[in-house]
Amino acid sequence: MKVKNWMNKNVITISPDAGLKDAIEIMHHHSIRHLPVLDKDEMLGFVTESNLRQYLLTDMINDLTMADVMIINPITIDPNASVDSAARLIYQYKIGGLPVLEKRRLVGIITITDILGAFIELLGLLEESTRLDIVLDEKYGNIDDVLKVIRNLGGRTISVGVDTQSSRKKVYYIRLEKADMDPIINAIENMGHKVLSLIE
Repeated sequence: MKVKNWMNKNVITISPDAGLKDAIEIMHHHSIRHLPVLDKDEMLGFVTESNLRQYLLTDMINDLTMADVMIINPITIDPNASVDSAARLIYQYKIGGLPVLEKRRLVGIITITDILGAFIELLGLLEESTRLDIVLDEKYGNIDDVLKVIRNLGGRTISVGVDTQSSRKKVYYIRLEKADMDPIINAIENMGHKVLSLIE
């Protein structure tokens, strides 16, 4: 999944000489929390709802412009980067969104909400589905063997996740399209693995 397929391409921007109140009004009107600061096609900086908040109680609120308060050299990302990379940057720097630059030209913005949408689609969370939580006994095969059995019984796998934080054996989360789960569960347990739960 690439950033360019999930970013918002219709980016609302603001000029460096616009006032603080202008930025707040634009954000409120468009229900957004981030504004790239542009001079013609060049991005000079970035303002966010949280970084503007610190200036709201100052006596200079009517005098401040975007040039005074913008974040210079914000963290950015390339449109061909993966959504995973964008998620890591957002998590690492504790920010809500990233300007997307192609050859220093602003082409979009990707936010936490966009990234969440991408992962929800990837995991199939909005589709009618069933989740099997399984602990594999590696004496009796690996996850590929389990997925093959599911496929042979007519099950269609949407996604597979694994809990690597657990101190016990790895738990695999297999999300499947709706199907008759009894034969699948029986086959997996007959292989020697343990089905912890079935979530529909």
